[in-house]
Amino acid sequence: MPNASEFLRIETGATEWVEVEVDGQPIQVRAGDSAAAAVLAAGLIPSRSTPVNNSPRAPYCMMGVCFECLLEIDDQENVQGCMTEVRPGMKIRRQQGARHAEPVTHEDSQS
Repeated sequence: MPNASEFLRIETGATEWVEVEVDGQPIQVRAGDSAAAAVLAAGLIPSRSTPVNNSPRAPYCMMGVCFECLLEIDDQENVQGCMTEVRPGMKIRRQQGARHAEPVTHEDSQS
């Protein structure tokens, strides 16, 4: 998947790259990048849709305040992509609509 987005990277002098998977496609990102930055660099906008009306969303504040960067990372839904550093082999998926919820049992509510 080419990194062909309008997302411009600030030069940091970082030279180490890691491979992650975004929506099933391998991409190279800089070590230390966030999962949200990987999605932006891959040109995958929108990165999620809302559960209520399916409207498109994309990373916005990139500092953990707005929650617009929610992604599925390594099979865990609703992860703040901007607060999650990439690691080799990470599987990132854009999150569409409502997340899956497990029913709460009486035992779960006691803990």
